[in-house]
Formats: sequence, C-alpha cells, structure tokens
Amino acid sequence: MTKGFMSLADMEQYLAPCVQTKGTVKILDRAKLRGEPIDRLVYNAVFNESQEVRGTARALIKEIALAAGAVPASIQGLYEAMGRGEVKGFTVPAVNIRGMTYDVARALIRAALKNNAPSFIFEIAKSEMGYTLQEPAEYAAVLLAAAIKEGYEGPVCIQGDHFQFNAKNFKADPVKEADGIRKLIKKAVAAGFYNIDIDSSTLVEMEHATLDEQQRHNYEQAAAMTAYIREVEPKGVTVSVGGEIGEVGGHNSTVEELRAYMDGYSRVLKKGIKGISKISVQTGTSHGGVVLPDGSIAKVKLDFDTLEKISKAARAEYGMSGAVQHGASTLPDDAFDHFPKCTAAEVHLATGFQNMTFDHPQFPLEFKKKMAEWLHRECAGEKKAGETEEQFIYKTRKKGYGPLKKDLWLMAEGPRNAIAKSLEDKFDFLFKKLNVVNTRPHVNKHVQLAPVKPDLRAEIAAAADSKKPVEKDDNPRAD
Repeated sequence: MTKGFMSLADMEQYLAPCVQTKGTVKILDRAKLRGEPIDRLVYNAVFNESQEVRGTARALIKEIALAAGAVPASIQGLYEAMGRGEVKGFTVPAVNIRGMTYDVARALIRAALKNNAPSFIFEIAKSEMGYTLQEPAEYAAVLLAAAIKEGYEGPVCIQGDHFQFNAKNFKADPVKEADGIRKLIKKAVAAGFYNIDIDSSTLVEMEHATLDEQQRHNYEQAAAMTAYIREVEPKGVTVSVGGEIGEVGGHNSTVEELRAYMDGYSRVLKKGIKGISKISVQTGTSHGGVVLPDGSIAKVKLDFDTLEKISKAARAEYGMSGAVQHGASTLPDDAFDHFPKCTAAEVHLATGFQNMTFDHPQFPLEFKKKMAEWLHRECAGEKKAGETEEQFIYKTRKKGYGPLKKDLWLMAEGPRNAIAKSLEDKFDFLFKKLNVVNTRPHVNKHVQLAPVKPDLRAEIAAAADSKKPVEKDDNPRAD
C-alpha cells in the first residue's frame, strides 16, 4: 500500500494484471483491483514525489471509477424534486473529511451501502483545503478510490463547502477577491466537484437600514458566481449551487432575510441561468462547537422552528430544496432526527468526526504529542489570554491534519481500523436519524449521471498544487 512507483512504466506494469491502462481504461480483474492495487494507486496519487506520476495516478483512478460505476455527480435533480414536493422526509448528510480521508470515506461508503442510501455528499471547505493540504484534484481522487475499494456504484457527490469571500479583502479590492473565488471554482469543477456552496454571507452589512441593502453584496456576488459556474460546468452536468444568508455563529436568520436575498438574487441573475438549489442559514450553531475551559463542548440550543420556517418558504416561494444547517456535528445524538422533521434539505457535519478521531482511545499518543508540539510552535499566536491548554488544543488541532497527513495515512492497521469502525458506526447512526435509509430509488430516478472523462494533462498540471505553499485564510469556516 505504501510503496511508491518509480515511474509511469512501473505503475502500468504493476496494474497490468487487473487494469488495462493503454488506450481505453478497462478493469480486467475487479476483485484483484480492490485489494492492494487500489490502495497503492491512491497512495501514489497523494504522496508520490513525481508530479507526473501523482497526476497520472489521479487520472487513472477517475477513469477506473467511471468504469466501475462510481460517477462524480451533482445532486441537483434530487434537490429539484424536493423543491417540487415529489421527494421529502429525509435530510442529506454532507460530510467534511479533514484527514485519514481514504479510510473515513470508505467508512462512510460502507454505511451508505449498508443503508441503501446513496443520498450523501462528500465536501471540503476552502479553508480546509489549506490547513489539511488537500487540493480539489487530490481530494476527488481519494474519494473515488474509496468508492472503488468498497465496490460502490452510483453517484459520488463532491461539494465545495464555504467557497467564502473575505470581507476585508473584498472591501479593499472586490474584483481581486471575486477573481480568487472564480479560480477556486474552476479548479474544483475540473476536479469533479459538481456541487458548490457560494458563501458570500460574509459580505452582509448589518449597519444598513433595509434588508435589501444589508444583503446586496451577498446576493450580487452569489449571482455572479452562479453565472460563472454555469460557464465552466461540463456538458451534461448542472452543478448544484448553494447560497447563504446568515453568518453561522451570528444572529439567527429570518424568512425576511431569505426573501431579501432571493428577490435580489433573482433580479440580478441573468434570465435563463439556473439558480441556487438550497440556502444555508444560521439557527444557533457555531462551526466546531463552543469549547469550555475543560475541553468539553457547550450544549447548543438549536432553533428548529426557524429552520423549518425558512425551509418551507424556500420551497414554496422559490422552488428550492430547503434550508441547510451548518455546524451540526457536535450536537447531541437526540437532535438529529429533528432535521428531517423540520424539512431541512441538508446538514453539514465535520468537527464531531474530527473529535472522534483525535479522542479515540486508539489514536496513537506519539501523534498527539507531535501534533501538540507543532501547534505550540506554529499556532502560538492564536492562543488568547485566559484560554486553557484544552481550549487552545481543541480550537487549533484541526490544523494538525496537514503536518500529520502522511503519519495518519501510514497509521498502524489496528488503530486505523478501530477508528474507521467507530466512524462507520456513527455514520450508520446518522443515516438512520436523518432518514436517508432506502433512498436509492429517489437517487436513481432524479440524480443524472453524466460521466466526464478526466483530462490527463490537466490532472498532471493540478498535481503541482500538492507542492505549493498554502494560501492562508484569515476567516476560515468549516463545520
């Protein structure tokens, strides 16, 4: 699994018994492929020192995934059916994977197969791509390799979460900030991200007298980015686009804010361009949860009434699937069955799984020590006056995923499998709570599969990003 290929010829020779790599890529022996070969191929797609080998490995994984029936897809059709009232009663889980990505994705897919529930989304936020060292092309390849490994067939919905505007940078140079979001969109869509959440809610200006003025920059930029997505999406694919009206962690959103945003968005979006399919709102959560001095997480009072009102208005008045709840993974277990009851379309989950990983009894102590040393050295400036050690570590440890990336991948089989099993059990629990069990018929009917052949040269070019310094995000948000 961990052995690097010395060259393209070495990789092709190794794969020859199970995959035809010359000309049209074909799977010759599926059972053999799902053993060590796919493990070794995905390792090289992430860690091989050669840009050419990394990029070629990623392209091969994407070609093999298409041949195996695991197809990057947009959830647009399912959300349109929700908007029409044809599909209801469940909430789609969207899971951010920050580390151990291959193992965590496999655990999620196993839970999906167990529950006959392909109605799930893999996602990663703009900020997460930075501190976890996972650019879009790599992330998509690892997820698709996980699908191949587990024998999954169907749509693989990959989402760009919180493609977020920096308010300070936007005020200084709005054109430059918007261009940066466009570049990220283009890179993500090319990688197979056919679901994009545009987060321009950071541009809301509450000091204005009217809701329209408050939301103006938000809806104008969301409309501009939607139009750009339609320009770069592949033929046959309608990328599912999401908008956001409330700063998660700020004041709770209102139906009136939804209307101000959507009415403005509809005015400025050019006619004939398909708009957003969902709306993210604030109902009382915060990204990552609120950590107490002893390191535990404060209980959150979620406003499910607001979530339900906005969801219903989004469908009835604008034909969207409904509202999206962010920052939910640290909620108590008994909260999750409320999401389908209040007709939320989607719920975003991240930090809870990170906590399960780092706090697992079998998570290696040497990794914890290495991570803490790195955090104290590189993130010391983030420790606030009066903050306990537990609060500092909890707040910053997500940034340990980058420096620990290879360590986590090469973790001993025993602890790695134990952590993955705990996560799989949690995913299984959430699938049931969110009522997505046996949703395959809905997905088969409404989610269109449009296989897009990967561009080898583009994959090799994108592999250069693995070695580039990561741009710092001054206002990171992820769930």
